Amino acid sequence: MNMRNLLRVSLITLALCVGLFSCGTREAEAPGQGRLKVITTLFPVYDFARNIGGEKAHVTLLLPPGVEPHSFEPRPGDILAINRADIFVYTGKHMEPWVVGILKGIDNKKLLVIDGSKGIALMEKGNEDKDSHGHGENKKDHGGEEGRPDPHIWLDLYNAQKMVDAIRDGFIGKDPSHKEFYIKNAEAYNARLSALDERFKAGLSRCAGRRFIHGGHFAFGYLARRYNLEYISAYEGSPNAEPSPKRIIELKKLIRDNHIKYVYYEELITPRVAEVVARETGTTLLKLHGAHNVSREDLEKRVSFIGIMEQNLDSLRTGLECQ
Repeated sequence: MNMRNLLRVSLITLALCVGLFSCGTREAEAPGQGRLKVITTLFPVYDFARNIGGEKAHVTLLLPPGVEPHSFEPRPGDILAINRADIFVYTGKHMEPWVVGILKGIDNKKLLVIDGSKGIALMEKGNEDKDSHGHGENKKDHGGEEGRPDPHIWLDLYNAQKMVDAIRDGFIGKDPSHKEFYIKNAEAYNARLSALDERFKAGLSRCAGRRFIHGGHFAFGYLARRYNLEYISAYEGSPNAEPSPKRIIELKKLIRDNHIKYVYYEELITPRVAEVVARETGTTLLKLHGAHNVSREDLEKRVSFIGIMEQNLDSLRTGLECQ
């Protein structure tokens, strides 16, 4: 369905929906009077926004629980939700390319749009360049397609803090009467991110290896660069894609030649590639969570971005045999 038809369907859906949040968003709770209505795309910005907004904001995750985000297409009800919101937060045009077209059809002139990637120097897939804050280690991030930006910016915890700052500034601009509240919440959350960053640095400082193999799509380049690791993924592009037989052979040879004991798989998709590689090399599977989205069960449990990253640290320490 093209964008024009999608917007036409949106208007029809508007007449059929009984209340906005019953047909277009993932939370049943209605926003309280005076609270900011905030729509977010992916789980990281959702979690950042709800920590900053607290009781002053009703934050909704647009992406349905359990849905892999790279293949997500907004529904008519989603467009209606954005049109009624005060603030719309997304990760960036490279992660959510559909946003540009959607926003062109939004009638709400008062909608504040926050681009979480603003001010963050994007790393190209397969690029060796240093990032904007000088933590590049000149390590190749194998498996990515050179020249295309890696959109998984939140997996560098320094970038995550910059994203929090951008959301904080947006909240303040939209609701200046609660400026100090948003500043205090953002500072507290960034302090937790900074402490976690230090735990990653310490926890990954003394390991038997620095290289990890991922049987999924290129997603962990920022994390690898931040902590001076070498990251090798099975393929670039959508998680629904498949690596070539040649690539599988290369990965198996790399594992055997370097006596690697673990292979990582990603969340929310069937880890077919990782399972094949692990089975044929005798390695053990470990999960590494990209935090794009969470399952319905995890969402109901209020799983947090920080909690996901803490689990990632444990998983990396196991796979890299860290002391």
